[in-house]
Amino acid sequence: MNRDDTADYRALFLTDVPLMDTRAPVEFARGAFPTAVNLPLMTDDERHQVGICYKQAGQAAAVELGHELVSGDTREQRLQGWCEFARQHPQGYLYCFRGGLRSSTARQWMRDAGVDYPLVLGGYKAMRRFLIEELERSLTAASFVLVAGKTGCGKTRVIEAVERAVDLEGLARHRGSSFGRLLDPQPTQIDFENALSIELMRGLATGKTLVLEDEGKLIGRLSLPHVLRDRMRESPLLVVEESLASRVEVIFEDYIVDLGACYRERDGERGAGEHELHLREGLARIRKRLGGVLHTEIDGLMQRAFAAADDDLHRRWIELLLVKYYDPMYEYQIGQREGVIAAVGSRDEIIARAREQSLP
Repeated sequence: MNRDDTADYRALFLTDVPLMDTRAPVEFARGAFPTAVNLPLMTDDERHQVGICYKQAGQAAAVELGHELVSGDTREQRLQGWCEFARQHPQGYLYCFRGGLRSSTARQWMRDAGVDYPLVLGGYKAMRRFLIEELERSLTAASFVLVAGKTGCGKTRVIEAVERAVDLEGLARHRGSSFGRLLDPQPTQIDFENALSIELMRGLATGKTLVLEDEGKLIGRLSLPHVLRDRMRESPLLVVEESLASRVEVIFEDYIVDLGACYRERDGERGAGEHELHLREGLARIRKRLGGVLHTEIDGLMQRAFAAADDDLHRRWIELLLVKYYDPMYEYQIGQREGVIAAVGSRDEIIARAREQSLP
């Protein structure tokens, strides 16, 4: 049964519909959507050649050149990729930049091969515009409750335990500190904004209040939208309070155990060295703020901990970093906040309160 083309962008994003993006790889790399897969009609070089031809000789000549460049075995390989995607994702759609020549060409070739696959009308440009406008609407309509607390109190664990929460650090693929870089690269700013818009839209589909982790202007190299930052500054806070020992253990689990396992899985025998380098580079980024003496002490403990595979030494440098650096910084920042502190409690107590706050 053939399906109609669609301009229902909201339904596409809320239901995670698979999307086949026929733009060139360079376009896809600049910005895309969470469920999109890049299966281009033309490579970057082919697109560049066609673009020059269009400027010099017009559309008809450019189209003719495009068919010459994408012909024979090249055409068949790309067509097979599109048809396989359609078979694997029978409820999906395809698109190009504006929903024009590239997507209609791909669809016609698929039809000629016996596969009818619908288009997203307006293409990437229309979907991107929809998400920009929807992000503005969501940020105006939503009420936010922020989870705050000292480093290591487990704020992310609260976010993960609350159904109607938006995990900003998860979307940014970064833990938000000098040490927060993960093995996978961060998305582009556009990809981050697209994903954020979709998550806010999804949360607001069932209620008005959403739970976020308290964040600064940047998560890694990605910027939070200005309107979101303004809304967050005035939002009520749920403050997690945990003992120093508990906080040390959270950091140990996240940055020594879990991150170490990721490095070993990726790099094998080199994993331990790459893990140590990751953490020492993070420490070096805050050297000026630590001061030379404290930096040297913590860096020395860190090196000894890795050399001896000594968990207790790891806990010692983590505790020192929390007490001497992160805790004083948190005390200063919380004193500057405009939002009302709505509750203070243990992680479990704040999880319960956050769930109450975010009920539809």
